[in-house]
Amino acid sequence: MEKLLLLEDDQSLMDGLVYSLEKNGYEVQVARTIGEARELLKRETAFDLLLFDVTLPDGNSFALCEQLRESGNLAPLIFLTAAEEETSVIRGLDCGGDDYMTKPFKLGELCSRIRALLRRSKGQIPDTGILQSGDLTINLPEGRVWRKGELVELTGAEYRLLCLLVKNSGRVLTRGMILDKLWDGAGSFVDDNTLSVYVRRLREKLEEDPSCPRYLRTVRGLGYEWKGGDV
Repeated sequence: MEKLLLLEDDQSLMDGLVYSLEKNGYEVQVARTIGEARELLKRETAFDLLLFDVTLPDGNSFALCEQLRESGNLAPLIFLTAAEEETSVIRGLDCGGDDYMTKPFKLGELCSRIRALLRRSKGQIPDTGILQSGDLTINLPEGRVWRKGELVELTGAEYRLLCLLVKNSGRVLTRGMILDKLWDGAGSFVDDNTLSVYVRRLREKLEEDPSCPRYLRTVRGLGYEWKGGDV
């Protein structure tokens, strides 16, 4: 049984989410504040997926997400937000979130997204082998990436996207193909803006000049191509 952490202060929404998630076979632990979530995460590190409301009584959950990613916790994370503004969505993805849902949302769609992220986190990347592209080394068993001998900190979504691109080096992958491989459908779970955020973040971490990328290239009108060589 997969274990989820729900960070939500709205009691009625919390009750509905817990009921629905448990009915779908998940074990759910609940935190009502960022402080409570931190304490739970200190005691229990084996959460399979995190559901974070953005606005809590003691702050927003973006900083908590950043702290988790910095500590090496790559559990899939979905932000639950009442804000539809692009800046809020990008902020959530930039700090390490894998997906977001804008309130009000359908519980059935939330469960579908949870299942997709859990499948990806457990089975998207092979468990054995090393990927090498120039000075870039991806250790699949460890889930770690080095560039010129230095460890590169990536979120789970960034890591999966990088592996997909490197394994298809020299091949143009359309945006639809990428979204379908990583998130079960281009139109169902993640929009083009989300993918653009991940591409931008990878370039910032891997390119000498992110504004003029040599390796993660945009093929206008089609998608993206990873060009092997000296990364």
